[in-house]
Amino acid sequence: MNCIIVDDDKLSCKLLEGYVNKYSSLNLIGVYNDPVSARNEISKQKDVDLILLDIKMPEMDGFDLLGSLDHPPNVIIVSGGEEFALRAFDFNVVDFLLKPVTYARFCKAIDKVMRYFAPKEAPKSGDEEIFIKKGSSLVKLKLREIVFVEALENYVTLNTGTDKYTIHFTMKAIENQLPSGVFLRVHRSYIINKKMIQAIKENSLDIMVGHSVKNIPVGKSFRDTLLNDINVMAR
Repeated sequence: MNCIIVDDDKLSCKLLEGYVNKYSSLNLIGVYNDPVSARNEISKQKDVDLILLDIKMPEMDGFDLLGSLDHPPNVIIVSGGEEFALRAFDFNVVDFLLKPVTYARFCKAIDKVMRYFAPKEAPKSGDEEIFIKKGSSLVKLKLREIVFVEALENYVTLNTGTDKYTIHFTMKAIENQLPSGVFLRVHRSYIINKKMIQAIKENSLDIMVGHSVKNIPVGKSFRDTLLNDINVMAR
């Protein structure tokens, strides 16, 4: 997995470089002391799989960097500011590491990325079943019963036509677990079941949720993927 380090603290960069080099599945392809240079390189390179990212930096902070990327890769925040943790998960980061970082904690975060990054053994049809915690019970749910997924701070909600389940997951993680033949991410905060699409508008789409229609925003950077993924007949 190709990764880069973005941190204005050179000592922190040196420590992370050592950790990355010790972890056999990681390949360090860049170290940047300012986020502007990092953004330029990320925009040019298509093979960055993971960013180890600091928050407090000059010119552009880590949140500004993430907000400027159309399709950010997996991100692990490495910061000395515990107060940034909650906001970090608004950006669907995989993990948040508080400096100083031990190698054991670093490995735990990378292992989590590896689980999300690993390719699925076989394409999923949507008939697979998962169990979701609801109250004190575990409820069985078929993937294809999910109509849309919505990000809410550091949680996501799985919405069916009749119920809603809130789980502590990132959008990046849930997107990697859902079958791409059935589901499509159309916005930073939304993944939809393609079979439920009723109409596509300029900046949004309508999906059927139970017996009613819900309007879902479509992000500008996701629109082309959406249109390429469906059958469009036009004169």
